[in-house]
Amino acid sequence: MTLSFSRGDSRVRNLLILFVAMAMAVGLLAAPPASAAVDDTHVIVGLSEDSAVEPADLVRGVGGEVVRDLGIIDSFSAVVPGDRVDELLAHPDVVSVVEDGSLQILEDGWENATGISASLADNYAGSLESIVDKTIEAEEFWDKGYYGKGVDVALIDSGVVPVQGLTTAGKVINGPDLSFESQSDDLRYLDTYGHGTHLAGIIAGYDGSSSGFMGVAPGARIVNVKVANYEGAVDVSQVIAAIDWVVQHRNDNGMNIRVINLAYGTDSVQSAQLDPLSFAVEQAWRAGVVVVVAAGNDGNSAALRNPAFNPYVIAVGASDSNYTAKPDNDYVAGFTNCGTSDRYIDVLAPGRSIISLRNPGSTADVNYPEARIGDRFFLGSGTSQASAVVAGAAALIVGAYPNATPDEVKAYLMADGRELKTESKYCSVARLINLDELADDGPEHLNYRLQNPGTYASGAGSLEKARGSHHIAVDGVVLQDEQDIFGQKWNAEVWAKYSANHMAWDGGDWNGTSWSGTSWSGTSWSGTSWSGTSWSGTSWSGTSWSDYVWGSSSWTGTSWSGTSWSGTSWSGTSWSGTSWSDSAWLGLSWGHTSKML
Repeated sequence: MTLSFSRGDSRVRNLLILFVAMAMAVGLLAAPPASAAVDDTHVIVGLSEDSAVEPADLVRGVGGEVVRDLGIIDSFSAVVPGDRVDELLAHPDVVSVVEDGSLQILEDGWENATGISASLADNYAGSLESIVDKTIEAEEFWDKGYYGKGVDVALIDSGVVPVQGLTTAGKVINGPDLSFESQSDDLRYLDTYGHGTHLAGIIAGYDGSSSGFMGVAPGARIVNVKVANYEGAVDVSQVIAAIDWVVQHRNDNGMNIRVINLAYGTDSVQSAQLDPLSFAVEQAWRAGVVVVVAAGNDGNSAALRNPAFNPYVIAVGASDSNYTAKPDNDYVAGFTNCGTSDRYIDVLAPGRSIISLRNPGSTADVNYPEARIGDRFFLGSGTSQASAVVAGAAALIVGAYPNATPDEVKAYLMADGRELKTESKYCSVARLINLDELADDGPEHLNYRLQNPGTYASGAGSLEKARGSHHIAVDGVVLQDEQDIFGQKWNAEVWAKYSANHMAWDGGDWNGTSWSGTSWSGTSWSGTSWSGTSWSGTSWSGTSWSDYVWGSSSWTGTSWSGTSWSGTSWSGTSWSGTSWSDSAWLGLSWGHTSKML
């Protein structure tokens, strides 16, 4: 069966139906019931605007079952016998029937659908305007004059590019570039992957006027700490070094880093108390920095990723808007990790099909043009996006209450919110954040601290175990065992001591090893914003980074040009429902059978 339309359907409405159908095809919406017969067909049925017919009666008449109402497009999804679909289309109130399975190859329809979505951005559930106003009600803080001004959010990610929405004066300043691309004058600090720019827009994007695009905390500033390259490739030792840098330099050169956003996580095989990455985020928390971490995208029954499993951070799960602007029928996204009885998510935030800033020429943009919305925006899903929403909310709270401790901010966010539908008991303990009531009273009114463990983490564990199954490789040589990216032996005892005392960085050296070849050691994180002149807006050819060597020390003695990536540790792994593969960062698992990570 193929796509069918009839009787003067509007193009806008039909393309929205295509959008929802493709979303169902790649896992954005629920799959048909497991009980559906083999010869049944999963369809989306569009009704005329003045139709009074009951979907259940209509579908039962052809021996089918309604799966879900899709009120946003006056439609519903259903499972019907494959040989009776034409009977549905023959009904006078039915204007379209779309079979989702046939949409696997309809990439043009996906492009058109996202383009139409852009025209509906003001009311679309995944737009920042809708999220801020209707879902988390952050405008309650805005109305009181709190926009996050004076608060710096350290975004430890794949970099940021100066696209519109991130180019107002002082909006972004650069911390160190600790990625494999730091050797290149053309790539240093810039987001070649597309992930960091998307999150920066959610956290603090601002067009320069009240009528333009604005993130959750449009008055906050982004401190760009780049660790991942164009593939998202990064070793856990780079992330640890980035966290150490943020803690040690959080108040240097006019900075006021009060929030870290870390949409990164590994499947560590050791406890939170031993794991060095977990130890690093705990040191940031104890230093007064609110650490917001994505829970992971492995499914509701999965344990929290490392370092989200550390009890001192805010572990964020994703909610699904159900394609409606109001949160009344939102539910916990099926892809989000919820945790175990030992540690489960703290809060939920919108993370399904979120509209944020597009990064032209980035890996995500080039490989997934279907996710583009016009020239400026991009549709992304994951607990990464949810963590960015919470990081923005934390910046609003800290901006309003500068003396609030990380514990108070966390308790504050957990104190009020909406319960969402879920079948997981560990998902059910978290609520969708809501800032409405919180805007009237400061966190001090809670009069309690979170019940964190009586003992702190030691950081004495294994670097290799912290990686779990996530490894980088150069020319086929895998970085593993107890060595960092320079091939230096990891001494947990020595590093933990210096990290806890905020002394892991000494000039251009981290953990006793020179971070050679980078240009950040005294000037590039001076508190000034970038000029934007190094961003060309064009695609990377694949050769721009191939001739750059990290420096005199890499664990193979060769350049980083042959890097490969074996994990999916970044938590924003879905662009518009398109999953990355299990075997490489650049996943090509396209179609309705893709696994949501």
